[in-house]
Amino acid sequence: MSILKEISQNLQNGKAKVVKELVQKAIDEGITAEMILKEGLLHGMGIIGEKFKKDEVYVPDVLIAARAMNAGSELLKPLLAASGVTATGKVVLGTVAGDLHDIGKNLVRMMMEGKGLEVIDLGVDVPAEKFIDTAIKENAQIIGCSALLTTTMGEIQNVINAAVKASMRHKVTFLIGGAPVTDTFAKKIGADIYAPDAATAADAAVKVCTQSLAG
Repeated sequence: MSILKEISQNLQNGKAKVVKELVQKAIDEGITAEMILKEGLLHGMGIIGEKFKKDEVYVPDVLIAARAMNAGSELLKPLLAASGVTATGKVVLGTVAGDLHDIGKNLVRMMMEGKGLEVIDLGVDVPAEKFIDTAIKENAQIIGCSALLTTTMGEIQNVINAAVKASMRHKVTFLIGGAPVTDTFAKKIGADIYAPDAATAADAAVKVCTQSLAG
């Protein structure tokens, strides 16, 4: 088995220490950081994402796989930066004002990072202006808003309104989700994409960023 396959397999099994050792070994063998990332870490996380979508693995499995990925990617970050490798795209992510739920948002972040996207996670209870200011500053392609309560769903509309007010609505794609959120609600408030789960959100984000790079 090649070392990249070993990295992928051990990541899927959540063996963070082994993944870190294998990534270091691959670096020492002269394999490029980009190849280790794509064919080792991202490959493994991609399989976990697909399995999660099909209910073949569950939240704890995703969490330990993501921890293993982070252990490996920490070694690669300086090498990737030095070789000029950039993320596929950039996402500003957060749970809207008044809402303190973060498990769903964290899963979305892990899945997106597992697809090679750079995610700026603003945390929970995020005011509308902070989403917009960060997206402008970071030149992000996507703003991802999560709401887990029917009482905070309306806050997503406020974020979109803030984007319109800042004259940057046309520059970003709004990706929204959360337990009470629906496709009908997304269309009603003028959001671009509704994602029913973390894996779908990550796939949609990659598609948007790939299209914006091509365009």
